[in-house]
Amino acid sequence: ANLHQYIARGGFTGLDKALGEMDPQKVIQEVKDSGLRGRGGAAFPTGLKWSFLSSNPSLVKYILCNCEEGDPGAFNDKTILDADPFTLIEGCIIAGFATGASNGIVFIRHGNDSPIDRTRAALRACYANGILGRRVMGTDFAFDIEVSLVGESYVAGEETALMEAVEGKRAMPRFRPPFPAAYGVWGKPSNINNIKTISYVPEIIRRGADWFAGIGTEKSSGTAIACLSGDIRYPGLVEVPFGLTMRQIVEELGGGDPAGKAVKFLQTGGPLGGLLPASELDMILDFDAMAAAGAMFGSGGLIVCNETRSVVDLVRNLIAFDQMES
Repeated sequence: ANLHQYIARGGFTGLDKALGEMDPQKVIQEVKDSGLRGRGGAAFPTGLKWSFLSSNPSLVKYILCNCEEGDPGAFNDKTILDADPFTLIEGCIIAGFATGASNGIVFIRHGNDSPIDRTRAALRACYANGILGRRVMGTDFAFDIEVSLVGESYVAGEETALMEAVEGKRAMPRFRPPFPAAYGVWGKPSNINNIKTISYVPEIIRRGADWFAGIGTEKSSGTAIACLSGDIRYPGLVEVPFGLTMRQIVEELGGGDPAGKAVKFLQTGGPLGGLLPASELDMILDFDAMAAAGAMFGSGGLIVCNETRSVVDLVRNLIAFDQMES
C-alpha cells in the first residue's frame, strides 16, 4: 500500500474535487443520485443515511467503517484493506466532509493482522502528507481516523453492537430509537457504513453519479463483490455488475464444480442468509430480487454446494453457528 502509487493512479482526485468544487450537500446529492446502497447486507440507500447525520448540528460526529466481517464465507472487506486501504480512507474523509463529521473509526476484527497493519500504515502515510489532520489537503476541513479492534463476535457486525464493542463493552445490540445519527458511539452522532460501501465513494465523486448509476440494474446500481467458496474450481473474489445471473457467476467465473458434478444449491448472504436451489440459478444478482426469493445477497458470500452435499447438514451447521454467536 504505497501512497504515491495510489495518487499516481488517480487516488484522492475525488476528495480533491469534493473539497475544492463541491459543498457537503452536493456530495450527499451525488451519492444519492448514484443509487449506492449499503453493501454490508441491509442495502439501505447510502446518501439517505448520510443525510440523517448531516442534519445534526453537533460539533463531534463519527463516521464508522465496519470491517468486523464475521460471516463464514465472506472475506471481501479484509481483502480491500489488504490490497487498497487508501480507497477506504479517501471514502471515509469524503463521508466526513459530506456529513460535517470530525472523526472516523475503522473497526477491524482483531487477529486479522495483515489488514490491520496495512490500514494503520496507510493512515500514518496520510497524516505525514497532510491528507488527514487539522487541514485536510490544505483546506479548513479537519478530520481524524483511527483503527479500533473488536473481538471475535458475529453479533458485533450489527451497527449498535459494534458501537458497544468499541466502547469496551459486550457486543450487544442497543434498543432503537435513539438511532446512531442522534446517539451513537460515546453518545455522539454517528453513521456506520460497511467498508465496501465507503470504498465506492471516491470513484462516484470522481466520475459522477451517472457513471455509477449506469452500471447494474435499476434498483441495484454499481458492482457487487462476491466471495466464492465451497465446491468451486476458482474460489475467491469476483467483482461483477449487478444484473448477471447466479449461473454466470458460478459456472463462467467460478468454473463450476472442480469434479464436474452438478451444482445442487447456493448458500448466500452469510449464516442468516438463504438457500438458492439449482432451479433458481438463472436468478439475476439484485438486492430486491434475491430478497424476494428468500436468498439475500448480504455482504456477498456465495457458498456453492454440489449434488453430494446435504442441505439439512449445512443448515444444521449454520444454525449451530448462529446459536453459538448469539
